[in-house]
Amino acid sequence: MEKDDNKDDNDDRVPLAETSLLNKLIRRSLIESHHHVEVLQRDPKSPLFSIRTFEELHLKKELLQGIYAMGFNRPSKIQETALPMMLADPPQNLIAQSQSGTGKTAAFVLAMLSRVNPDDRFPQCLCLAPTYELALQTGQVVELMGRFCVNVRVMYAVRGNRVPRGTVIHDQIIIGTPGTVLDWCFKLKLLDVNSIRVFVLDEADVMIDKQNFSDQCVRVQRTLPHSCQMLLFSATFEDSVLHFAQRIVPDPNIIKLQREELTLNNIRQYYFECENKEAKYKALCNIYGSITVGQAIIFCQTRLNARWLFSALTNDGHQVSLLSGELTVEERAMVIQQFRDGKDKVLITTNVCARGIDVQQVTIVVNFSLPTNAMKTVDFDTYLHRIGRTGRFGKRGLAFNMVEKRNLPLLFSIQDYFQTTIKRLDPEDMDELEKIED
Repeated sequence: MEKDDNKDDNDDRVPLAETSLLNKLIRRSLIESHHHVEVLQRDPKSPLFSIRTFEELHLKKELLQGIYAMGFNRPSKIQETALPMMLADPPQNLIAQSQSGTGKTAAFVLAMLSRVNPDDRFPQCLCLAPTYELALQTGQVVELMGRFCVNVRVMYAVRGNRVPRGTVIHDQIIIGTPGTVLDWCFKLKLLDVNSIRVFVLDEADVMIDKQNFSDQCVRVQRTLPHSCQMLLFSATFEDSVLHFAQRIVPDPNIIKLQREELTLNNIRQYYFECENKEAKYKALCNIYGSITVGQAIIFCQTRLNARWLFSALTNDGHQVSLLSGELTVEERAMVIQQFRDGKDKVLITTNVCARGIDVQQVTIVVNFSLPTNAMKTVDFDTYLHRIGRTGRFGKRGLAFNMVEKRNLPLLFSIQDYFQTTIKRLDPEDMDELEKIED
């Protein structure tokens, strides 16, 4: 019996901030969003503008130079709709939802750089990020895009950047984390908030997830002048995010992404009834011996099982990699990139990898353990996102579930919930396994 399968101290929950940073690290280029965009304007009678080229925005030439130097050829989907609103005159407030990798950082950076007057040597734009790493990453985008903007400078209000009380800041763009920015505003009196023209709150859902950050953000925002443009971005649009946004952004335009539904249509699902994890391992090896594996992801419920499986496969000579929440964000990004590059054919992971990471070559997903919640019932959403790592981009995929007899009711509840069929396979019947590929 696998006593560790559902123990809380082995669970691999990862904070939203780390997930957000991971997605940013593994995005080497813009992704093409397949979501439909829904726009809610503060003035429904106002015409809705979108753009197809950056030239339509009538930007300063040095900003256009910076955009093209960064490799942007045309606006992404979120930029097409958001940029005309962000750059409108008079300025308009905006709440926007956009997944990582769609160009939202570049969009609000462009808005900040457009509003800055380089002749005014004082802070004019303030951007809050939930972590030190995300603040630095946003600052890098500012520095790259603004490289041709003479006399425009960035300063970081983050831990470790100790600025003496009474220092006069001449940098026009301040990027920082909520706690440090709060200290700079009220404790050290380094920032005159009355001069801020643009206030950006990035990763709002992550802000809410981190203790005290939402209150700190609200405290900063409430000191800003009424003329300050407010821009709030979030990867999700849950009720908690909307409630938070309404506290932060007055009278906003709203851009929402209509949810891209994962379906099981392209995925054939099977299960093996196994006595224990050793029997599961044998079934897994039979899959290896019978089916051509392009790339596969194997999901375990706990770190302990993931480490055990990794050791077993490695000792048997298989080229596999291990991804779990105990790795640093940078280490996780490296593991995912090696898998994407095809250096490792099999990725063993916990739920760290269940969402948002697309590898086109993944043909097989294995649930070494079914995903369950604290109530020991099936986590249907996680199941969907796990097996949704295959069958992407219109391709057919295979999903195998390793199930102990005592957990068969969980499997049957998955069938009922998704109104789908999960076919039973005999792990010893190699001929039947070989037919699956036909």
